[in-house]
Amino acid sequence: MKNILFAALIGLAMAAPATAQTVNAGKYTVEGTNLDGSAYSGTAEITLASDTTCVIEWDTNGTKSTGVCMLNEDAFAAAYVLEDALGLVVYKVKGDGTLVGSWTITGKDGSGTETLTEE
Repeated sequence: MKNILFAALIGLAMAAPATAQTVNAGKYTVEGTNLDGSAYSGTAEITLASDTTCVIEWDTNGTKSTGVCMLNEDAFAAAYVLEDALGLVVYKVKGDGTLVGSWTITGKDGSGTETLTEE
């Protein structure tokens, strides 16, 4: 009986479609909150650099920053430079391609939020 149940479970697992998350190169609309809770908006552009990495450039409220990014399953992360500080943002990739995440920068308390929506 155990063998039949095991075989059935394996069959179901193999029949289920694999849902691979992806992040598309291109332009995104940015909506976020700063460390103090105030809102900001702008744009971001993702450019593929290799099979596993990309470059992301933000322009939010007149402030520009650039980072290196990568996708790991449904997690998309970027390390970036903002003025004289280093930052980190981690997004969850949603099924529709929207990126929803949190970010922080060195030397500051707390975290902000950010959503990227493909244009």
